[in-house]
Amino acid sequence: MTDIEKIENLKDLIIEVRGNQVLLDSDVARIYGVETRDINKAVANNPDKFPSGYFIELSKPEKDELVKSFHRFDRLKHSTANPKAFAEKGLYMLATILKSPQATRATISIVETFSKLRELSRNIKELSTIKDKADQKSLMHKSGELIAEIFDDDLQTSDTETSIELNFAVLKFKHTIKKKKP
Repeated sequence: MTDIEKIENLKDLIIEVRGNQVLLDSDVARIYGVETRDINKAVANNPDKFPSGYFIELSKPEKDELVKSFHRFDRLKHSTANPKAFAEKGLYMLATILKSPQATRATISIVETFSKLRELSRNIKELSTIKDKADQKSLMHKSGELIAEIFDDDLQTSDTETSIELNFAVLKFKHTIKKKKP
């Protein structure tokens, strides 16, 4: 898995447009290992797969504001086309159309990570209802393993332990991961 395919590495690419968290078509192209024109062609050739809310076509003033606000968008300054910005749903739909090996790997990474996040969310909800301490401990252990899988090798370790502590208002969750040094 390349660095760009890890969900946590996408956070620097996400911008807000019209109140939506989105990725621009050029960043999506890089993630999926295709050209920006391939992204735009996929949308144009499959309009039924991209209903409202799956992507936003930026207006010229929005594009100009991006160029002014973010140095990384300087390449858009002289472009005659306005970029498209994709919401999470649009990214999933693009993944069903684009056929590059990198697009497939990126899609699997996205789906796996969001699946783990949903499972973790269910576990946290369930923890507040479980009264048996042994069942709570088992579920907390499973949740800790999910957190470790989500963050992968990006967890900061000190000697051989990593502690993760999350406070969910009604529930405080702490998990320690022990790793052997190579």
